[in-house]
Amino acid sequence: MKQLSDRLNRLAPSATLAMSQKSNEMRAQGIDVINMSVGEPDFMTPQSIKNAGKKAIDDNYSKYSPVPGYAELRKAIAEKLARENGLSYTFQEIIVGTGGKQCVCNTILALVNPGDEVIIPAPYWVSYPQMVKLAGGTPIIINAGFSQNFKITAEQLEKAITPKTKMLILCSPSNPTGSVYSKEELSELAAVLRKHDDVFVLADEIYEHINYVGHHESIAQFDGMKERTIVCNGVSKAYAMTGWRLGWAAAPEWIIKGMNKLQGQYTSGTCDVSQMAALEAYTGNQECVEEMRKAFEHRRDLIVALAKDIPGLEVNVPQGAFYLFPKCSSYFGKTDGTRVIKNSTDFALYLLEVGHVATVGGDAFGDPECFRMSYATSEENIKEALKRIKACLLDLH
Repeated sequence: MKQLSDRLNRLAPSATLAMSQKSNEMRAQGIDVINMSVGEPDFMTPQSIKNAGKKAIDDNYSKYSPVPGYAELRKAIAEKLARENGLSYTFQEIIVGTGGKQCVCNTILALVNPGDEVIIPAPYWVSYPQMVKLAGGTPIIINAGFSQNFKITAEQLEKAITPKTKMLILCSPSNPTGSVYSKEELSELAAVLRKHDDVFVLADEIYEHINYVGHHESIAQFDGMKERTIVCNGVSKAYAMTGWRLGWAAAPEWIIKGMNKLQGQYTSGTCDVSQMAALEAYTGNQECVEEMRKAFEHRRDLIVALAKDIPGLEVNVPQGAFYLFPKCSSYFGKTDGTRVIKNSTDFALYLLEVGHVATVGGDAFGDPECFRMSYATSEENIKEALKRIKACLLDLH
């Protein structure tokens, strides 16, 4: 009998990967598709980091690595946290994982029990609710829509907390919206959380350096918060190292020990070549980070201007990351004569099949009125994609 586990049957497939796969299939058929569905920098890994990876191979870094990561790298991450974030961690309070995604999932699996509630602001990254379900927890969604710039308020957080609440997942800068919580907004959320001793915060800060409003702010900085916050980050976005698969988490040592125990049973240590490359990323020249950030900011300005010129779309201005999350609900119920746009998933499929632009419907991110476009692609692609979108939307009535 072909029967997958109940655990697996509870999960939904990744909508972003599904759209990317569909666009790749169309490309294989010879169709010119512009892929704006996946959140991956189009820049290449900086040369100095690649050189460090090559040297690691020549130096025979080809054995099993320590489960929590090399102490040298963990110390470099601790120094980064002190230097850039004003947060004091020992290397024993840091674990290195196979991508930021594993570190987020490890955090949830290490702390969440069946029946525990995990508060997730919507729009959210597609994997958060699925990871909570994998742990047997219950996702509690707080809607933070277009009108409030996709950010929850302290009042919303207070109302959502119950005796079963175990964790808040907070992503800033945000995937999929690009919204960034200010220091004042985080302080207000921290004030609520301090009233509830048993609630942890998973702070997903993977887009930390792709920020257009100044210095990144972490909720771990506030009194009483570092002891209950797990900061998850990595090299994928800031250093264009998605394929190197290296992320990390910083948290109280007892939590890190739990994550180490978990990781030791199902992946063990992260690729040591990737670790040596990441060591160079954190200790080497940081000019590449700012160069890429400036390029993303320029693309942000370009896509916002072009999207605002498309009738029927409502567009906010993202403050970080490399996503635009426009409101497209004015097109629901419209038709091109052969199909009817019923929701944001239909809208995204229409853009792909007719406009040959791959995006992702907002349903997958917990906001059915919007859709996501990644502008981690060339300016030429952005211009052509928005031109195609504008043209195919004109056919809807």
